[in-house]
Amino acid sequence: MAAATLLLLMGGGALIGLLLAVLGAGGSILLLPLLVTGAGLPIQAAVPLSLLVVSLLALGNIGPYLHRRLVAPRAAVLLGLPALVGSWIGGSWVKAGLIPEVVQLGLFSAAALLASWLLCCLPVSGSGSGGRVLSGAANLGLAGQGFLVGLLTGIAGVGGGFAIVPALVLLAGLSMPLASGTSLVLIFANALMALLALGHWPAAQLPLLLPLVGGGAIGALIGQTIAPRLPERLLRLGFSALLIGSALLTGWEASRRLPTTPGWMSASPSRISSH
Repeated sequence: MAAATLLLLMGGGALIGLLLAVLGAGGSILLLPLLVTGAGLPIQAAVPLSLLVVSLLALGNIGPYLHRRLVAPRAAVLLGLPALVGSWIGGSWVKAGLIPEVVQLGLFSAAALLASWLLCCLPVSGSGSGGRVLSGAANLGLAGQGFLVGLLTGIAGVGGGFAIVPALVLLAGLSMPLASGTSLVLIFANALMALLALGHWPAAQLPLLLPLVGGGAIGALIGQTIAPRLPERLLRLGFSALLIGSALLTGWEASRRLPTTPGWMSASPSRISSH
């Protein structure tokens, strides 16, 4: 592994670990562009590696949120169970070669922009405790959002935190810290389910795991120290900026591949096989 690539992966891993610790999201939305654009991996290899790294880093960051009781079990179940179903379906579609990589990247970029707009433009009624009592329509909306997040997890190799956090804030009325802790639990479960559905272990890319997870551990330690001191408004603005930047980077990568990908609207001929 070249020294420049090693430093890039370690630095990216540190930033991803920091963001997961502070925001409960942002890991995979940076990791996929890092692996595809930075490390030059094909998306078929980047997706399972991204899921593996994000699940490990999310698991490592759950502890402090559980200690501070910043996990909302009811909202996690309402959003999480449909998300697991969506993750399995999305991962199965990718495994069957039904989703071209340009579509994978494009969906990722569009979803990130939508989540950023929602988080910035819509009012927040979070109370900082367990959120508000949800109506039947809000419950249904949360479940539907969970299913869509799960689909995106399976299709694009993301943990889904960038969509989970806005959903928990806007639909369940949770504060940003409470939404962040709940998001980490759901990210871990979604990423693991999607990885199982893919049936594809990134064996050839496992050497990249050490710098990513090592850097992520350093970033997580820093993030866990500063997270309780950050105001909610700053967290929201920082999260929205992260979404916009990642969406633009991924959209650029998708546009680069579009003109040179014959038959891009059809399924990719190189299907992910089960190993």
